[in-house]
Amino acid sequence: MKDTSRKFLTNTWYAAALSTDVTDSLFKRRLLDTPVVIYRRNDGSPVALHDRCPHRFAPLSMGKKKDDCVVCPYHGLAFNGEGKCTHNPHGGGHIPAKAEVKSYPLMEKYGFIWIWMGDKPADPGMLPDYSQLDNGHPNALAHTYMKRPCNYELITDNVMDLSHIDHLHGEIITTRGQLSPQVPNVKDENNQVAVRWEWEQTPPMMIFNDFLDKPGEPAAHFVEVTWSHPTHIQLTVGATQDGSAMDYDNTVSQYDLHTCTPETEYSTHYFFATRRNHNVEDAEFNKIKIEGMHGAFEDEDGPILDAVQDQMETNDFLALDPVLISSDAGPVRVRRILKSMIEQESA
Repeated sequence: MKDTSRKFLTNTWYAAALSTDVTDSLFKRRLLDTPVVIYRRNDGSPVALHDRCPHRFAPLSMGKKKDDCVVCPYHGLAFNGEGKCTHNPHGGGHIPAKAEVKSYPLMEKYGFIWIWMGDKPADPGMLPDYSQLDNGHPNALAHTYMKRPCNYELITDNVMDLSHIDHLHGEIITTRGQLSPQVPNVKDENNQVAVRWEWEQTPPMMIFNDFLDKPGEPAAHFVEVTWSHPTHIQLTVGATQDGSAMDYDNTVSQYDLHTCTPETEYSTHYFFATRRNHNVEDAEFNKIKIEGMHGAFEDEDGPILDAVQDQMETNDFLALDPVLISSDAGPVRVRRILKSMIEQESA
């Protein structure tokens, strides 16, 4: 396997797949520049193995699942969910001591399958609590996935600095230019960084307007974005017209989780989950929400991030000595924390 210690934090949880993507068929994906094959055992529990047979290095994902094992397509060696070779069809059937594939710990929560690719023992407690995604009507929850040809930290920057909405995005999520003039409130505690804006706009954000008591009239809004290592960003945004507390429970609001997993240094798996506290029984509305997410990112954010990646010609953003403005406080702090964590892990 490639040495990824200087590129990515490894002793942590990353989203490997949507839960719905993984069945008893073999599912392959490159994660942290490492090929991985994922499948479910007969009891439904997920398994992740390094997608490379230790014999002739054929991709195991080209093989087949037999019982709870993966059978290599090239010479028929079989490996169980722990990566141990259980069958050698050649000669007398002796299994060489080195006939073993790396197995990665997995955890299934919040509609995702999470993977731990580091060498330290997996710590379930290191995955932040996103149980709000589990609370509420099932029709008010949706998940999706996209892939982008840019470094994962550019996507983190993009979500941590939402002032770009004033300039880049269209009518559906426009903030009417209200974010850029503000210096966002930034909190940095326990290796988490939170950024918050509050503002008023008329008409309200289109994603909330029709669900407020007085559509088209002024509404107070808030958005709070919290980053946790390595790439998890929880975003809550809401609107109110009655002076209620500015939080998820007391506004017309949605609770989103954005989490990125590097495919390589220059490509990223982008996972997204969203729960709303309004129009909760309308399953068709989920389709609209996800289509809107894809439209905003694929047609507006994505092309900019791809162009930024091309122009930077590096992934070391801070080494380019960028001009920094008030809205950079959150994303720059995130970059510095993550860089420090990667250096400590690599030491």
